[in-house]
Amino acid sequence: MELENMNNKERLEYFLQEFRTKYPLTIGWRLAKNSRVVLEHLYDDEEIEYAFYAQKNHSSFDIFGTAVIALTDKRLVIGRDRVVIGYFFDSITSDMFNDLKVKSGIIWGRIEIDMVKEFVVLSNIDKRALTEIEKKISSYMAEAKEDMLDVERIRNMEG
Repeated sequence: MELENMNNKERLEYFLQEFRTKYPLTIGWRLAKNSRVVLEHLYDDEEIEYAFYAQKNHSSFDIFGTAVIALTDKRLVIGRDRVVIGYFFDSITSDMFNDLKVKSGIIWGRIEIDMVKEFVVLSNIDKRALTEIEKKISSYMAEAKEDMLDVERIRNMEG
């Protein structure tokens, strides 16, 4: 099936399976449950453009904080289902995004996202995936910020 003809659930499953196949050393559990959190919070007109999974924590020894991360045409979303009750959900828009750092180790690496009032660490990622993830997130955020500046310029010209 063509990617353009898939709904968000199918797109998310496709991207996660593709990521798991390409980067099998990335540690991730309960992807279907974590995916449900992401899908529940998407806007009706929002479309997933890229997705992967990682541990959302500061320690590479903590392997039970799996999150599904999806880059949509509007924002970066992170969903984590709790084992007992509830879930965690993060939404990062381009205006909140400051910087992204990549740290690589022998087997795994991590992505650190610096935001206006928060710092997100995604760890236990197969080090071969780091470049792909960095390029996808950085290029999206740069384009989104440029679009915001263009809108601001138009408003200033009109006003």
